[in-house]
Amino acid sequence: MKLSTRMKKLLMLALVVTVLVTISGCTVPHDAKGNVILITNNTTFQYIFEKESWFSAIFVWPLAWLINHLSMIIGVGGAIALVTIVIHALLAAFTSKSQVAMQRMQLIQPELNKIQRKYEGVSTDSARMKMVQEQQALMKKYDVHPGSMMLVQFLQFPIVMAMFFAIQRAESVAKGSFLGMILQVTPMKGLQQLIAGNMASLSYIILFILMLGSQFALIKLPLILQKKKAEAEAKKHHRRPEEVGGGSQQVMMQYMMVGMIAIFGFTWFSGMSYYWFIRNIVDIVKTLIVQKKIDEQKPVGGR
Repeated sequence: MKLSTRMKKLLMLALVVTVLVTISGCTVPHDAKGNVILITNNTTFQYIFEKESWFSAIFVWPLAWLINHLSMIIGVGGAIALVTIVIHALLAAFTSKSQVAMQRMQLIQPELNKIQRKYEGVSTDSARMKMVQEQQALMKKYDVHPGSMMLVQFLQFPIVMAMFFAIQRAESVAKGSFLGMILQVTPMKGLQQLIAGNMASLSYIILFILMLGSQFALIKLPLILQKKKAEAEAKKHHRRPEEVGGGSQQVMMQYMMVGMIAIFGFTWFSGMSYYWFIRNIVDIVKTLIVQKKIDEQKPVGGR
């Protein structure tokens, strides 16, 4: 069965989260006592490059260095937020065309599915070739190039990994606090403290819920945009809007994805929960900006 673009993105997100959690224990260096070796203001690029790895030196060290230095000016919460926004803005600048193509691909997914249903049950080579040709013609009509969309995922993956490790290793995060929260406390520990009667620990649970809520909103946003497009097309042609959505399998995958992040996020320290929340908000804003850019363009394909 051919996977939709949204399903592929969900699977990619699941892979990113799984890989991050799996390799973090063996990639983040620890001292003889099992403590994470922190990156401080005095840690140099040369030291990280010689003692650890090129990935840590080129990707992790600069991010941790920025967070440490910005924390002295705008606080650790502001530093994490600012670095996340700047990094995603730079990524968006380099991958804007690919991002537009990816979002446009999501918007035409119902039409691609319609072509696939048209040939459902037909197993001849000529029919399959005709289906592929129709789908390719539709993508060409809307100026969508699937190959270019891989650039977005290729660039995002090492950056997400680097931020994940930098937040664990930045001294300002390990020893800092934000809105009264100690950023190394996990939501699980916060819940235990809350049950024990420490009401101040409620903030850890609120941050955890905000992280999950923003992740759910980010996953659902493409479907909302698809429905909006379908309703606009239906109004233009004075007909009922077509039903959009990926079916029960895709809905299940969405809930499984949020569930996976909930399980992992419950044991992440709150600094990572805060970063993931900011990252989701940035992605939501980026998606809406790209959609506005698509809407402002002349209709592709002569529509």
